[in-house]
Amino acid sequence: MASELTHPSIKDGWFAEISNTMWPGQAMSLRVEKILHVEQSKYQDVLVFKSTDYGNVLVLDNCIQVTERDEFAYQEMIAHLALNSHPNPKKALVIGGGDGGVLREILKHSSIEEAWLCDIDETVIEVSKKYLPEMSKSYNDPRVKVHIGDGFKFLAEYKNQFDVIITDSSDPEGPAESLFQKPYFELLNGALTEKGVITTQAENIFLHMPIISKLKQDCKQIFSVAEYAYTMIPTYPSGSIGFMVCSKDANADVSNPIRYEWTDEYVRKNMKYYNKRIHSASFILPTWADEILNKQD
Repeated sequence: MASELTHPSIKDGWFAEISNTMWPGQAMSLRVEKILHVEQSKYQDVLVFKSTDYGNVLVLDNCIQVTERDEFAYQEMIAHLALNSHPNPKKALVIGGGDGGVLREILKHSSIEEAWLCDIDETVIEVSKKYLPEMSKSYNDPRVKVHIGDGFKFLAEYKNQFDVIITDSSDPEGPAESLFQKPYFELLNGALTEKGVITTQAENIFLHMPIISKLKQDCKQIFSVAEYAYTMIPTYPSGSIGFMVCSKDANADVSNPIRYEWTDEYVRKNMKYYNKRIHSASFILPTWADEILNKQD
């Protein structure tokens, strides 16, 4: 009989993010029902466990990436903030996002003809197909094209190709640090079509304001429009996560969706978080954060 799986981040039946330095002095903790998968991929530590209250949980390098209970709050917002800020998105790209959740949301747009995903770690894709079926089902859609490899190299080869690019990255530590730096956003800009739009994971205002402020300043130098929005999600540090939403179109107002093809009935059946009103509301920041990010322009 095989022995039960173990992982150093799980003690006395609880998982905790205590080894992460991005949020010192605090840690998200979830009670574990069963460890499902433990693997050291070529790039990172991969853990999947079934929690008692949040369903299956994917953890990379001791950081929670998604839980089945609340993943929609992140996936819907990072996808639809960009897609509904573009007049007619036909070709979209996800950098990262191997779990398939952002792809799932992109495919909800009838205008999409091709949905590309570029992820360097094939292990994340394979593990997600097994343990996160509601997210990874997106890989079965014929519009999806998958490239396993480095996002920088991919973007350098695809100039003026994509209407929307979504960067579903982990926190700016180790390999992901480069995804928060100016050269990466210059590559994104070059890979976009004329009125192209991006969203990128942009951290938490309570924990990472210096990172966010620098990121916005850099994006403003590259894109005609760059704005910060956020969503509420209980299993991310401090309960929220932000996005930088940028457009090459100087006349774009990313805080108001310029296309919104869905009826109220469709939204009720297919969305759990996103709607037209919350699109606009997500750009309204607390006073202190607004002073830092929006009064610096």
